[in-house]
Amino acid sequence: MKRNVLAAAMSRALVCALIAPMSLAAAFNTAVAAEAPADASPDPKQLDSVVVQADIAYRNRTDSVAPVLSYDLEYFQRFEPLTVGDMLKRVPSMAFVSDVLEYDGAQLRGLDPGYTQILINGKKVPGAGNDRSFFVDRIPAELVERIEIIRSTSANRSGDAVAGALNIVLRDAYEFDGKYVRLGALRFDDGEVKPTYGAVASGEVGGGRLLGGFNVQGRYNPKVKRSDRFEEPGGDFVDREDQDDTRDGDDYSANLSYTRDIGTGRLSVDGFYVRTDRTETEHSVEYNDPTSTDRDNLLSINDQVETIRQDNWSLGVEYAFDMAGGRTEFDLDYARFDDDTRSTEEESGFDDDDTPPSFDEREGTRTLTDTRDSEGSFKLAHKRGVGGATMEFGVDYLDKRRETTLQVSEVDTDEEGAALPPYDEFDRNDSRIDETRVDPYLMFSGTAGALAWEAGLRYETTDVDVAFDDEAASNDYNTLLPSAHLKWDFTSADRLLFSVGRTVRRPNFDQILPLTLEEEFGDNDFTGNPTLDPERAWGVDFGYERRLGARGVFGVNVFYRDVKDLIEIVNTGEPSSTAIGDYEDEVEVFLDENPGATPTTPGYPEFDPDSFVYTARNVGDGSVYGIEFDLSTPLTALGLPDTGLFVNYSWLDSDVKDDFGERRFNNQAKYVYNVGFIQDIREWGMSFGASYRRQGDAFSRMLAEEVSTHYDGDLEVFIEKRFGDDLSLRLTGSNLLDAHKDEVFHKFDNAADQFDRDYDEFELETESSGRVYQLIMRYSF
Repeated sequence: MKRNVLAAAMSRALVCALIAPMSLAAAFNTAVAAEAPADASPDPKQLDSVVVQADIAYRNRTDSVAPVLSYDLEYFQRFEPLTVGDMLKRVPSMAFVSDVLEYDGAQLRGLDPGYTQILINGKKVPGAGNDRSFFVDRIPAELVERIEIIRSTSANRSGDAVAGALNIVLRDAYEFDGKYVRLGALRFDDGEVKPTYGAVASGEVGGGRLLGGFNVQGRYNPKVKRSDRFEEPGGDFVDREDQDDTRDGDDYSANLSYTRDIGTGRLSVDGFYVRTDRTETEHSVEYNDPTSTDRDNLLSINDQVETIRQDNWSLGVEYAFDMAGGRTEFDLDYARFDDDTRSTEEESGFDDDDTPPSFDEREGTRTLTDTRDSEGSFKLAHKRGVGGATMEFGVDYLDKRRETTLQVSEVDTDEEGAALPPYDEFDRNDSRIDETRVDPYLMFSGTAGALAWEAGLRYETTDVDVAFDDEAASNDYNTLLPSAHLKWDFTSADRLLFSVGRTVRRPNFDQILPLTLEEEFGDNDFTGNPTLDPERAWGVDFGYERRLGARGVFGVNVFYRDVKDLIEIVNTGEPSSTAIGDYEDEVEVFLDENPGATPTTPGYPEFDPDSFVYTARNVGDGSVYGIEFDLSTPLTALGLPDTGLFVNYSWLDSDVKDDFGERRFNNQAKYVYNVGFIQDIREWGMSFGASYRRQGDAFSRMLAEEVSTHYDGDLEVFIEKRFGDDLSLRLTGSNLLDAHKDEVFHKFDNAADQFDRDYDEFELETESSGRVYQLIMRYSF
């Protein structure tokens, strides 16, 4: 019954979405002067256009049969984004649940980053997240040619894209010509100044074309947090924590591309390298009073220093050539991610049973984490005409290995003012995950008048071997992934798109390791399950798009995903280490009071655990749906051809059931929207503009914890001055409203307490970072 109501509601939304945009677009086009779209030039784009932009850039209208939104770097450039994350926060349906001013885990359609496939130049890349996600803030914006949002899957791409895929296309030697330098600095709210500089050059070399670039980016984020904890909502105050959290570092990046025609084919070699050096410093102080900072109210002092060194690099060779009446492509790639993290946390605790609280003890924990994630891949594909259609078939091979070494050392002292003992003894764990995939596919495409179509099948086979210390396990799974797309250009300006396809989401790495983590969820333990299968989803997208004049585009899209085999946390029935320990303590006390007692002695404690060992299993189903609008156009209709308007809005929703009832998918924002404008003053050689972004509240419910997250709106403003055709100067202000992130934590000891709302702790946390100003000079030569 609920599905029928949902289907009816979505049908009504779709009809309204199609009728209203058509009316709006028709009114817009009546007033917009007819402009013939410029033909694509076969010559490489001049790099100096990135330095001095003569026109405002708008979203591209692609000819792809699959629904793809494409944004060139120039679309974002005037706001001087630092990273791909800064770019993505401006596109439709893109949410982030990160710290303030951090845009790392991209959540397309609001779903967790693991549901979004991240591609670089159309190829998979390894990343840091246990959920297989790639942190998009690791790629500097200066390396990027364009960003593509691929809303629905196709047979010639990996099927790991339940929410969709993001393709980060790096600058290519064949596409660009020229050279420029970039110099600038960022000033942060606490007065810190960080430099940024880089250069890009491209031209003819050795009978081909070569492009090279480098970029150095100072990174800094000073955050202030406050947490207030209570026994329960509306209950007695427990404690307050004040925290300073500063992230300070530098990113170094370089990319290289070489393209040359050889015979009937084209050889392309491309690579990139990104290094992140970062130090994260946290200083926290807890008090037993809501306002006091006196020593008489001190509960703890905690200092944590984490040094991070990450290296991302990739190298690929591609050769496409004419063969057997068609076009054949060989593609060989290797990509690697290395993470070396050193974290030291030291805390002095004070006992507030005394007044003032007396020193209790000082504890320290040092954690050394080394991760290497590598992927080697090979693709062989052939495309040829068959009758009135085009046939493409091929096979993708991927060999992935993720190796992690974790070392932990704990020390303590009960002497106030004494130094902690050295971190000499470390407990060490080693894990390895190997995945081998062989994915053949077959795809047909063609046109029939105003109608273009594509249909294909992809068969993904996966073998998984997992090892943790002396334990090992294996698993394999296979999935058939059909997909189909229709594109109908029923007028020269109007287009309808329909897509259907099946996708997968593979299990998180930490979910499949045969490792037991004590007290992972409150008092409950968690053990990995190496036999997990991927989640599988059928998806539908239905969209309408209208061209507004030569440069404007309006679009609306309705989507639905039916997700099966959801991975959920379930109870194994085995008691947790906490439950066993509490019972052993209870028995020890009873035996002290009753020497010689046995389990048959009256009053002997009974083992009735209230916390357990949990694991992950494929047990659930869920659905995801929403509607997405985007508008990108000059205001020619209002007599303002040098004014660009940019608006996108996405309404997002979902349903999933867990042990505690119904909820949305964890951390899915209810909505996300962007609105902005750019005004070009040609006679002065100046431009200015503003952008405002807001995303709705998100909610996450896991065993023993429920979290609600709220973000304030983010306002950015820029002003640009151009000097001739070679020099530009831009001043950008970010986070001008000093946006806060506010979170509410409901914490419990176990599932029974969570059902009964018997709280362990209720916490309110707020975080802010301050305004950032950036001055950038670009010079082409």
